[in-house]
Amino acid sequence: MEIDALRALVRELRIDIIRMLERAGSGHPGGSLSVVDVLAALYTGPLRHKPEDPSWPDRDRVVLSKGHCCPALYAVLARCGYFPRERLCELRRLGSPLQGHPDRVRLPGMEASTGSLGQGLSVAVGMALAARIDKKGFRVWCVLGDGEMQEGQGWEAAMSAKKFGLGNLTAIVDLNGGQIDGPVREVMDLEPIADKFRAFGWGTAEIDGHDFQQITDALAHAAQKRHGPAVILSRTVKGKGVYFMEGKAEWHGKAPTREEADRAVEELSRG
Repeated sequence: MEIDALRALVRELRIDIIRMLERAGSGHPGGSLSVVDVLAALYTGPLRHKPEDPSWPDRDRVVLSKGHCCPALYAVLARCGYFPRERLCELRRLGSPLQGHPDRVRLPGMEASTGSLGQGLSVAVGMALAARIDKKGFRVWCVLGDGEMQEGQGWEAAMSAKKFGLGNLTAIVDLNGGQIDGPVREVMDLEPIADKFRAFGWGTAEIDGHDFQQITDALAHAAQKRHGPAVILSRTVKGKGVYFMEGKAEWHGKAPTREEADRAVEELSRG
């Protein structure tokens, strides 16, 4: 997808996210708005997938480890044709496949039930190993939050990925700098995170996660065959696109009211 078209698509996706959360009355706008640029570029770019056949055996796998930000992924999946876009209004309703955290059993296109933070990279490592055992050529993409990288399990998975030479695994860390308790640097600073991944043997790229040229270039490079795992460190703004949400930890897990949603949509519609 051309950069201008991708930029226009993401603006519409952000509006979808705001309206979903407003109708649900709960959810996580901050991280959903920060990660949607990368998710949109992935699904319209190098990801091998078939919305008309979600169980296609040779599809690439996407593990949304930061599962609370599933409104962003739901919006992308709807635009790709996994389910009708009008179903986005069912977010967090009882019995809906669009739960507050991903449910792989109930929603086509969802590869892992996530939400217990820190576990997604381990799941992705298992999938990448399974691909090798089954002699399959699919790639596994794991999207993580910076707050969950404070947990030890993620680094154990990072060690395993290097040990087993998982060149079919790419991690994307959404470094929006915020978590429910405040700034990441104050809760448990991750820096220098790039040096940490390099020390663990990962190919490492750092990008502006809202610069579509940098995003598409990094994803295309990561999709190439390699000898070991790769990570894209995507530096973003929590609540991106809505001025009263940007960079504010209070919007980690609080849905906008109708008035706030209208203000946000008006701002996003202006581009």
